[in-house]
Amino acid sequence: MSKRNSQASKSAARERLRQERERQAKRAKAKRQGIVAGSVVLVLAAAGGIGYAVVQGNKPSHWEAAKDAKVVAPANTTGKNGTTVVIGKASAKKTLKVYEDPRCPVCAQFEQTVGATFKKDLDAGKYKFQYVGATFIDSHDNGEGSKNALSALGAALNVSDDAFLQYKTALYSAKWHPDETQDKFKDDAYLIKVANTVPALKNNAQFQNAVKKGTYDAWAMAMSKTFDDNKDGVTGTPGFVMDGKQLNNGSPLLTVADFNKVVGAALKA
Repeated sequence: MSKRNSQASKSAARERLRQERERQAKRAKAKRQGIVAGSVVLVLAAAGGIGYAVVQGNKPSHWEAAKDAKVVAPANTTGKNGTTVVIGKASAKKTLKVYEDPRCPVCAQFEQTVGATFKKDLDAGKYKFQYVGATFIDSHDNGEGSKNALSALGAALNVSDDAFLQYKTALYSAKWHPDETQDKFKDDAYLIKVANTVPALKNNAQFQNAVKKGTYDAWAMAMSKTFDDNKDGVTGTPGFVMDGKQLNNGSPLLTVADFNKVVGAALKA
């Protein structure tokens, strides 16, 4: 091989090496740019995710939003937002106002022991019954069952007074009323299952749609506010009031004898 050819070969080799180094440098630069770009995307995505989470976290819950939503009042109600619920014979001279929370275990005990007597008195026209629904138990465990059950009671009331009374009895029954620590009433399917034991509500599409769609959720919140703002001084459930006076003074009236004694005296006053 001539010296010239040898020199040319060396020059060609150096040129190939230079070109290879340039290609490697370009690939390294492109890789670095890709990493930076990917990091920016991840940072932006993370920031976006945090921003979305913050926005979502600041959104009011469904039930908080329901407080300000337009109220659809059930049939068989009167007063502002349909929160006056009075059931009974028009001829009855006095009204027994009863404050109850759907999840209240003592309300369930009252219904199970005195409920039949209460209904008999109502049918006999001894007094009218004014219902005031509360949801304060939900606030103790961040639950939803009291509110959801109250909304379902509104759906039952929209069907009829009798459907409302029978459904309330079923919800408070030993079979269906959950322990206070179990928030079963937050489940629409459970509320509908209980309703299917009530003849007027069994497979009632109108009732079931109202429960699933939350038609009376805003009404439930308005009713709950009626309890919160009550002028009768009732702070717990069950509460019994007649002629503006509390009848039980903290006593739950869990026997027929106690109920008859207290209510009987109020009727004579």
